[in-house]
Amino acid sequence: MIEAVAFVFGALFGSFANVLIYRLPRRESIVAPGSRCPACGVPIRPWDNVPIVSFVVLRGRCRACRARISPRYVIVEVVMGGLMAGLVCQFGLSLAALRYGVLAFALLVVFFTDLEHQIIPNAVTYPGIAAGVALSAAAGHLAASVIAAASAGLVFLILGIVSRGGMGGGDIKLAAMIGAFLGTPAVIVALFLAVALGAAAGLLLLALRLRSRKDMIPFGPAMAAGAMIAVFGSDAIINWYMSRMF
Repeated sequence: MIEAVAFVFGALFGSFANVLIYRLPRRESIVAPGSRCPACGVPIRPWDNVPIVSFVVLRGRCRACRARISPRYVIVEVVMGGLMAGLVCQFGLSLAALRYGVLAFALLVVFFTDLEHQIIPNAVTYPGIAAGVALSAAAGHLAASVIAAASAGLVFLILGIVSRGGMGGGDIKLAAMIGAFLGTPAVIVALFLAVALGAAAGLLLLALRLRSRKDMIPFGPAMAAGAMIAVFGSDAIINWYMSRMF
């Protein structure tokens, strides 16, 4: 029952994440105007704006103009709901669940803005770093949070310099944000997984000829995925690695 309630709240926050994903790259206000159809501009009525349910009832189309609604909207709502349910299942109703829920929300916005627009908004990473440090401090992990944020940001800054722009400023700030939430050693696992996932995705896109070597492949989605895997499984991964090493 608790997980079901967490899913509903997660889906609601997923609906707000969709607002940020659409408006932040376009530099639009996230407050006004209210939700509207991107195709015809007609305001979306409250009963047509219920997460997941409205998409299903309307069969993925605007009620006014019948234009198709991107499936990304319902995907974000379902994923955010699933993440919140999973966090409550693993961590219970705790400060850890809240901290990682905030991280999941921020990473979901980053995942899709970078995937669709090759942008990691400062409006997400700057407040995210502050929130990560504050929530970690509330849990008694202030030093670990600050050290992890600074270290992760520095590592990616060096990579950006060495790669001559291959690693953008948004990636550097995102690494710092992930470090602020996860601390050590979880941030190491997260960034290692990000590199592995990013490399695998890049090779797959090249193999399928969906991208060429000259095309920019956003790294933010891989960082977001690596961070969430670390949230749920960093302890198990570290224990597995240590058992193989020693």
